[in-house]
Amino acid sequence: QVQLVESGGGSVQSGGSLRLSCVASGYTASRYCMAWFRQAPGKAREVVARIDHNGGERYQHSLKDRFTISQDSAKNAMYLQMNSLKSEDTAMYYCAATGLFFVTCPWNTREGYHYWGQGTPVTVSS
Repeated sequence: QVQLVESGGGSVQSGGSLRLSCVASGYTASRYCMAWFRQAPGKAREVVARIDHNGGERYQHSLKDRFTISQDSAKNAMYLQMNSLKSEDTAMYYCAATGLFFVTCPWNTREGYHYWGQGTPVTVSS
């Protein structure tokens, strides 16, 4: 049974940093596509960043200078380092993973991401 468990969310002041973690079980994370999504209150879920089986990274354009996605195959984990946080980054952050191998990981869509974590909340106060 595949499980994705996020952690690391919390409350931080504007300009601060947080590091989110997503640990996978029943699943070899480094073989597939994994991504971070977020959903702010009253808004649609949106992709933040994704990482592929080669470690290739892709970011939502507006976030790439502040956020960094990474993976640790030994720990079967994925991370999101978030710096210079802004109030508009306030959202529930979700870890997602594909159940199939993709040569090119799905981007800007939830389609293809079969496994999801429960989410970890991030609140940025100004």
